[in-house]
Amino acid sequence: MNGLLRPLPLPPARHPDDAVPLAGSATLRFRRVSDAQDVSHPLTALDPAQLHRLSAPRATICGLTLDRPRVMGILNVTPDSFSDGGTLDDVAAAVARAADMARDADILDIGGESTRPGAAYVTPEDEIARTVPVIRAIRAAGITTPISIDTRKAAVAAAALDAGADMVNDVTALRFDPDMAHVVAQAQCPVFLMHSKGDPETMQNGPSYADVTAEVFDHLADSIARAVDAGIARHMIITDPGIGFGKTLDHNLTLLRDLAVFHDLGLPILLGASRKRFIGTITGVDQADQRLPGSLAVALHGVALGVQVLRVHDARQTREAIDMALALNGVSHER
Repeated sequence: MNGLLRPLPLPPARHPDDAVPLAGSATLRFRRVSDAQDVSHPLTALDPAQLHRLSAPRATICGLTLDRPRVMGILNVTPDSFSDGGTLDDVAAAVARAADMARDADILDIGGESTRPGAAYVTPEDEIARTVPVIRAIRAAGITTPISIDTRKAAVAAAALDAGADMVNDVTALRFDPDMAHVVAQAQCPVFLMHSKGDPETMQNGPSYADVTAEVFDHLADSIARAVDAGIARHMIITDPGIGFGKTLDHNLTLLRDLAVFHDLGLPILLGASRKRFIGTITGVDQADQRLPGSLAVALHGVALGVQVLRVHDARQTREAIDMALALNGVSHER
């Protein structure tokens, strides 16, 4: 079949014999897909390659199987992040927060440059000074949770990996720094490739798309191809549609409704929507750190559509919500 395909997930209680796992999920299966015109088709309409991309298990990353949702906890060591900037302004506070978050998070995502709309550029030297001491201290404290470095700069990624980080989370999908792909390829570490449009300072200045889902999908497919051409193993790549990065409210909602489309890339999906402005717009909650209910609603929506990694500020509450959702569907909540 041609065009974007959306697998239609079935909850665990409704698994007919002809349903197949969604992206190797232990909890979700599907037996039909819908096309861009919302016409439903049986799996027999798919060619073998399409069916494989939609159903095959995703590779383990840093020892984490992706047959059930994983929580990535956000640890910003910046003075100006939109939600928690300035709250972790010394190494000891950051390590204490990491230790607490590691009880519920499967991954710790550490960032030293805010990428909120309108954020100013941070030099690699300043970003390294903010993140590397924290990573080293976390490892010295005996915290073994996998760490991702949230950066778009090769020098920062290299320094963080050397200090004990395990993976790279690049909001520009390796497009900002021409040396980033080489750093990741040399390390052969997992990398998160996110769609974004423009840079943080300008990305919300009237973003427009003819078809946001199709354009984000194509951008990610191209980013994957570029990464593989640069020597990065395909199974090390995780995709991210980039909620809130160069998107309007309607763009964000469309992408969230269409999340299952991105399974056709054949790779894991990360969803990062925690506390974002569109949640505040819909719920009327202006203060970012008060947007937990809306954030949990989006997270559980992602879980229902087979998202493998949830990037969140509130790891404990998100973990509890996931565990409850899985238990209601008869699935063990063990990590």
